[in-house]
Order: sequence, then structure tokens, then C-alpha cells
Amino acid sequence: MTAPAVKRPWYVYILACSDTTFYVGITPDLVEREKKHNTGKASYYTRVRLPVKMVYAEAQPDHSSARKREMELKRWRRDRKAALVASACNLLRA
Repeated sequence: MTAPAVKRPWYVYILACSDTTFYVGITPDLVEREKKHNTGKASYYTRVRLPVKMVYAEAQPDHSSARKREMELKRWRRDRKAALVASACNLLRA
């Protein structure tokens, strides 16, 4: 009998771009995704704003939840995103 598959979380992340803007995205692998952004292989938005730094991450139980949260954060103004980055719920501050 095989062990049940372990469900990996998805992450919603915020990148700080070189022009002081924020980029919001989702991924199952934070380290690999940041590398792709910094090599210009992830998104046009970040490719023209290199280098980028991952400044926020939060776990979601699945892809669908992560996508919904991503869409919510993308609608936020910059000041609200900055407050979230500075908050205690940021996995990268732990």
C-alpha cells in the first residue's frame, strides 16, 4: 500500500522591483520562482525592473486559494501592500 500523496502548499508572494513597484504572484516553490524572475524568465513586468527581491510570502492550501488571494492583493494599492510586507504574517520575517 502506498502512502497518501502529501499536498504541497502554494505561496502568494510579493517582489520588490528595482523601480520601487511591487509584483504579486503565486508559486509552489519560492526559491526557484525568485531565481526565474531575476534571470528574466518569469514575467515581462519583472524582466524590465531587475533586480527583484522577494519581500513577502504567505502559504495557501492549494492553487485555487492562492490564485484568489493573488487577485485580491493585485487590486490593493501600493501603501496597503507595503503594510502587508511589514506585517507579522509575512513568512519571510519569521
